[in-house]
Amino acid sequence: MLSINPQEISTKKLHSYLLGAVAPRPIAFASTVDRDGNPNLSPFSFFNVFGANPPILIFSPARRVKNNTTKHTLDNALATKQVVINVVNYAIVQQMSLSSSDYPQGVNEFEKAGFTMLPSEKIQPFRVAESPVQFECKVNDVIFTGEKGGAGNLIVCEVLKIHISDQVLADDGSIDQHKIDLVARAGGSFYTRARDGFFEIPKPITTIGIGVDALPIEIKNSKVLTGNNLGLLGNIAQLPTQEAVNNFGKEHPKFIGLETTKKHTFVQEYLKNNDVESAWKVLLLN
Repeated sequence: MLSINPQEISTKKLHSYLLGAVAPRPIAFASTVDRDGNPNLSPFSFFNVFGANPPILIFSPARRVKNNTTKHTLDNALATKQVVINVVNYAIVQQMSLSSSDYPQGVNEFEKAGFTMLPSEKIQPFRVAESPVQFECKVNDVIFTGEKGGAGNLIVCEVLKIHISDQVLADDGSIDQHKIDLVARAGGSFYTRARDGFFEIPKPITTIGIGVDALPIEIKNSKVLTGNNLGLLGNIAQLPTQEAVNNFGKEHPKFIGLETTKKHTFVQEYLKNNDVESAWKVLLLN
């Protein structure tokens, strides 16, 4: 295993390792204006949501590694205390990338990248009309993490108003993750299209799982079942009743009397479909 002391490698190299390992990252497409009202638009992948009451988003326009200068977005946020955070979907990812070019102060990235400037309702910066969700925010705080190139500047934003395109809504009014088609940033020049990699995991919120430590030793030491498989098995609140197991055996007699390796192979197939109940019934059959 490669072990690294951050103080012993260049900031550029460390930056590469951090971005390659901490990924994928959502993208804050931040719109600001300077003191004179000139618009600026730039994407940042040091970004996430950090609370709902109040609704807080935080992104970080880090100091440039190459020359230790600050970015226009940071300067504008400090000057006006306002920012629109637009989300980035697949339909606008190439334009978003173009806007990240290091244009001089005063150049309008909306125009350079071909985006439509949509007036905000509560703050001065414009929204990106093509973005499926736009957050109008006030800047509550800016946390400076250092003064050298590569240091982060955490802009703490409170959401004042949210605008969501009808085209990304599900029938129940929630955001449909396939329709919104978000993209995220990884290391180097890599991005990911979120909807291409979606999978569901049952949340252990309403119930408490028995835990991997409660699994029989022959299951924990299985040569077939993986750590993820064990996590699913341990996420069940209680084991199926003996009656349910017996009924399952009558319906699926092929599972009775199997040797361990073959039995665990069938269990794994059920777990691939998140059918933990049936997986346990196979395990509990004699």
